[in-house]
Amino acid sequence: MSHEVIAPNPWMILPFALLLGAMALAPLLAANWWSRHYAKVSLGLGVITLGYYLLGLQASARVWHTAHDYISFIALIGSLFVVSGGIHINVKGEATPLANVIFLFFGAMAANFLGTTGAAMLLIRPWIRMNRYRVTAHHIAFFIFIVANVGGCLTPIGDPPLFLGYLQGVPFWWVAKNCWPIWATGVGILLAMFYVVDRINFSRAPRQVRGQETAPETWRFDGLPNLFALAVILGAVFVTRPVFLREVLMVVAAIASYFTSPKSIHAANDFNFRPMREVAVLFAGIFATMMPALDWLDQNAGGWLGQNPAPGVFFWGAGALSGVLDNAPAYLGFLNALFGTSGAKDIGELLNQHALNLLAVSVGAVFFGAATYIGNGPNFMVKAVADQQKIRTPTFPEFVLKFTLPFLLPMLLAIWLIFFRG
Repeated sequence: MSHEVIAPNPWMILPFALLLGAMALAPLLAANWWSRHYAKVSLGLGVITLGYYLLGLQASARVWHTAHDYISFIALIGSLFVVSGGIHINVKGEATPLANVIFLFFGAMAANFLGTTGAAMLLIRPWIRMNRYRVTAHHIAFFIFIVANVGGCLTPIGDPPLFLGYLQGVPFWWVAKNCWPIWATGVGILLAMFYVVDRINFSRAPRQVRGQETAPETWRFDGLPNLFALAVILGAVFVTRPVFLREVLMVVAAIASYFTSPKSIHAANDFNFRPMREVAVLFAGIFATMMPALDWLDQNAGGWLGQNPAPGVFFWGAGALSGVLDNAPAYLGFLNALFGTSGAKDIGELLNQHALNLLAVSVGAVFFGAATYIGNGPNFMVKAVADQQKIRTPTFPEFVLKFTLPFLLPMLLAIWLIFFRG
């Protein structure tokens, strides 16, 4: 995070609010118009904010830092998207609710070793295929909840906020040691909810689909050499010097994967770059326009958090911000706020005296990242892949109203009551 002291005019948060509003409402109210003009809206609002920072505030270092973060984000998301497109998991047989629960559980485990982005991009296509006769909105929403977010809460590899904490000095295994009861509770609650919803959906399926319950499922894996490219990308995550070496390694691995993968695998996955292009354009606008919101938070968080705030304040605060911002900068914002309110001089002092508050920031950022499509990078990627395969996915408001509020929010309340209420 930039060490420049930036004090933007609060009115400059408006472009960010307008972009969020457009992303939420335009696909619902003017879908054809949005599909043609979303790039102009996103990049246009981003240019307004960039112009303000470069010409008005003369904060070129802040803009460069944001650009670097964006390039790193797109390099990671894009390379994992390309490599996962070269791996085909062929599934035969219709998945039962129990089989789906087992699949999501292993997806949650895999997220800690492949990252939520890697696990989501690798598993979303077989997830759609194994439920192809009855796949609907709840399959996409719970996949985002469990595999693309909550599941990756045990290691710094799992989710970007935890990796940022690792770069700030949080020990690699500190998260797993302290988070595993919270992880198990959150994943367990979501899996139980999903089983109930999916059992109802399965019972309403046509008789010929339900008759597949006793049919054996068969799995075939093609493109496994791409696992080496995946390992290169995940290893590159830990390369910090020189600047952009990490991103170069990721891009080279993706290019090698793309040109060495058989075209038949790409065809079987319906692979093309349209979902990646959409994500790159929309997040360019998000990264640019959210700078005033983050800088305002950095300047004012200490004042409105008060003295010695309870862990719940950090859990809900970091979480709520993660739902409307990308969760990685939200984590950094509240980590800075935690340093400001605690008076800790370094990460070691923070871990010794305010570990529960740091845990609340970490869990809040990761878990609440599932609240909207923009809370975490892979959320929008999952939606884009599902849309490309003609799956009925929830709109932005539907996702919040039909899934976040009735399912994710009760789980978050339970986590707060059990672990952070004190």
